[in-house]
Amino acid sequence: MFTKKSFACLYGLQLGAAQHMLDFDFLSEREVSVLCFIHPGKKYALQKLFYGDKEVLVPSFPDFASIPQNMREKLDTLVNFASFRSAQKSTLEAMGTGYFQNIVIIAEWIPERQTLELMEKNRALGLNIIWPATVWAMRAGIFRAGNTGGSLENIIDSRLYQSWSVGFVSKSGGMSNELRRVIADRTDGTSLSLALWWDAYNIMDFPSAIKILEDDSETQMIVMLGEIWGRDELEVAQMITEKEITKPIIAWCIGTINEQIKWEVQFGHAGAKSNKQEETASYKNQALREAGAIVPESYMDFGEKIEKVFLSLHPNFNPFAHKEKRITISEKMRLIKSRKKTSFTSTISDERGEELLYNWKKISEFTKTPDIAEIIGQLWLKKSLPDYAKKFLNTVLILIADHGPAVSGAQNTIITARAWNDLKSSLIAWLTTIGPRFWGAIDWAAKNWLECLAKNISPNDFVKKMKDAGENIPWIWHKVKSKFNPDTRCTILLDLAKYFPEKKYLHFALEVEQLTLEKKSNLILNVDGYIAAMLLDIFEDIWMDYNEKKMYIEAWIFNGLFLLARSIGFIGHAIDQKRLWEGLYRADWSDIHYTD
Repeated sequence: MFTKKSFACLYGLQLGAAQHMLDFDFLSEREVSVLCFIHPGKKYALQKLFYGDKEVLVPSFPDFASIPQNMREKLDTLVNFASFRSAQKSTLEAMGTGYFQNIVIIAEWIPERQTLELMEKNRALGLNIIWPATVWAMRAGIFRAGNTGGSLENIIDSRLYQSWSVGFVSKSGGMSNELRRVIADRTDGTSLSLALWWDAYNIMDFPSAIKILEDDSETQMIVMLGEIWGRDELEVAQMITEKEITKPIIAWCIGTINEQIKWEVQFGHAGAKSNKQEETASYKNQALREAGAIVPESYMDFGEKIEKVFLSLHPNFNPFAHKEKRITISEKMRLIKSRKKTSFTSTISDERGEELLYNWKKISEFTKTPDIAEIIGQLWLKKSLPDYAKKFLNTVLILIADHGPAVSGAQNTIITARAWNDLKSSLIAWLTTIGPRFWGAIDWAAKNWLECLAKNISPNDFVKKMKDAGENIPWIWHKVKSKFNPDTRCTILLDLAKYFPEKKYLHFALEVEQLTLEKKSNLILNVDGYIAAMLLDIFEDIWMDYNEKKMYIEAWIFNGLFLLARSIGFIGHAIDQKRLWEGLYRADWSDIHYTD
């Protein structure tokens, strides 16, 4: 359980707990262990955290299905911060993903029936589920689940930033940090340590936890802190008797004071109480002692027993050797305390080095085979696109760079340029033309193609839905072109489609066109509809899931192509007016209908 190759997903946007894990990672000199968050119902976002004094970006996803495949392949641990109302449901979802081997569940007061259902589900899966209501799980120097271990000062004092040889399991979360410190003071330190809970039904109990420590190659001896109530410690005693546990085990069950009180009482946050003689701390301590565990006479002697067993295994141990590393740790703490949060984030370019980077590749690499579509891929999608996709994008930029001087955007640019304004003002003028009636069709088409295929809406149902809503389909229509006079731009794009490995969105769009052409010959799929469908097919080919495609549509990346390409044409119109020395424009009276 837990290695340096363990990586976690946190269910719930627990930024504080995630930062504690990353601080531990930094001290332990391992990679960032938190790969992502699940923030139920919220959109994909990047969360800023620190690794030492450097900021790192950790994504949050709305659900498990949104986690990309390359990230799933690394994940093996879920730290579940869901409340007791949703802890079981979210855990079942995690178990169904197939990539979590360890699940740590924080919530208290989970109904026993739900715990039993999860126990039954896990019998077939055999996952390491620390449930319910654990407060910590840690392999020292390797992996920290949540907030366990306390402050960084305690992490350092207990030498939890390095892996040692003493396994530790406890039913008291409140005493965990104290015992870790006792172990660090008396031995080299802990290896794997786990906190269990007091509920009647536990997926991870003392016997299963002790068996994990018995099988763990890093653990040479085991410390167990039990308590009154339950039979887990008695089962451990039986395991020792039957030689299932061969490593030295030092054990103590707290709560012996209960036997001096003549009335019934519950102890601590756990609400533990003994209802039978065999559930008392003294009975269990004696049973463990008789089975062969090392059991002190009182808690006051616990540390001494731990030290004695450890020295029998390591007679030449030097308790001061670890201090040689404190200089390095001190420097790391200095970096942690000096960190400063940034105001902006960029994931696409970096000019700080000797050479400008586009998506972390040197710009000189892109100049060897100059291709604007490759730059679009790197700066817009953060991906290297296949050749057919780059040819498509380059072609789109050519086909939609201009559409003549009569369209409203060109008119605004021309009129502003003729007023002898500068190029920037002329471009701003065309941008102000953008609205529901001018541009937007590419994004609109992409959104509809995506939703139709995601929801299994047929082309016929889509056309009927639009008709019933009294809405025209903006990307199914052309003022001049028709079935008998096709748009050359669309013909060029359709010819490129033969190189596409994926064409499901394009096929859907063409089926919609067949239905609309039955009504009128100019209800053709126009260039906006082609671009939207074919770009979605490219996204499908480069392994984008539904949520990623939706995110790019909402980011206006489809219309971004129109914005980029048409700016080329409108810059040309602005320059053209200056070159022609055209005068200030005034509309002719004959172009205006005057009326009261």
